[in-house]
Amino acid sequence: MNKRGLLTFASKPVIASTGVTVGPLEMKKSPFAKYADKNYDDERCGLKTNEQGHAKMMEDACMIALSKLDKTPGDAEFVLMGDLVNEMTPSNFAASTIGVPYIGMFSACATSISSLLMAALLTESGMAELIVAGSSSQHNAIERQFRYPLQYGSQKGATAQWTASAAGAATVIPYIEGAPIIACGTIGIVTDLGLTDPLNMGAAMAPAAADTFKRHLEGHGTKLEDYDLIMTGDLGKIGFELFKTLLDRWEYNVSSTFRDAGAEYYGKHPEFLAGASGSGCSSSAYFSEVYDKLLSGTYKRVLLIATGSLMSPLSYQQGDTIPCIAHAVEIQMK
Repeated sequence: MNKRGLLTFASKPVIASTGVTVGPLEMKKSPFAKYADKNYDDERCGLKTNEQGHAKMMEDACMIALSKLDKTPGDAEFVLMGDLVNEMTPSNFAASTIGVPYIGMFSACATSISSLLMAALLTESGMAELIVAGSSSQHNAIERQFRYPLQYGSQKGATAQWTASAAGAATVIPYIEGAPIIACGTIGIVTDLGLTDPLNMGAAMAPAAADTFKRHLEGHGTKLEDYDLIMTGDLGKIGFELFKTLLDRWEYNVSSTFRDAGAEYYGKHPEFLAGASGSGCSSSAYFSEVYDKLLSGTYKRVLLIATGSLMSPLSYQQGDTIPCIAHAVEIQMK
């Protein structure tokens, strides 16, 4: 079988700790918020701009993850993170404050998993003993870049999603007893089915998620019943249903084991339409509730698939289609 994109980590690198920060709306509306480490009274975190607040959320998530190990930035060899703003400036500014050798990561909303996989690869190679990986998003900053400024008051259809103000970070170290193991992963292949609507991102990303899911199970020789949880990142309610439809056509028995962070992120509040999106959506869900349930023994083996639309404001304005990616990581408790 073609092994392209399939990763297996023989040395069993682990997620030693996590840090999750969320905005004020998320704290009030999201069922994931109760697992967060820190929330803010305003999305700017007391700073002058949305982008500065965005950087602060990511910085705090990284520092919290390190503090849980009684570590400081000086103990880490690398920080790997990204976001959705042009040139990833929030991550860049956060990295300048943290002061650790930095690799900027961009897989759009799939960055939560791509950063984790790259951290595992560096650890597997013996190049690092402590790495911080993560991703973030901030509602106001992203909405005005990809859609319209909030003051415009544009109306959105039922397929639209709400960019979450959240950040998640994880520390990756060589194997220690009792920590969730990064067992294997699958790097996604870019898919493009010709969709162009930035207010229907779930539909654009669903085929990428399905492709990576299928490649992961077939390539690593696993079955649905091997997992306690299979969770996609931010397909939202529309994209998640399309994802399950694709799996059904391939005769996978979709069950309650399947969840989507975006579809669940704002509970049943109808004002959020199809649910959450943003590169902080999956990272804040994976590194809070899912991580906690691995530690507690509720989950023994999970498959996390984060999805991202690889568009830019320029490509959208020029009428280009929306290429998409999905990366998967399998996490196990020994």
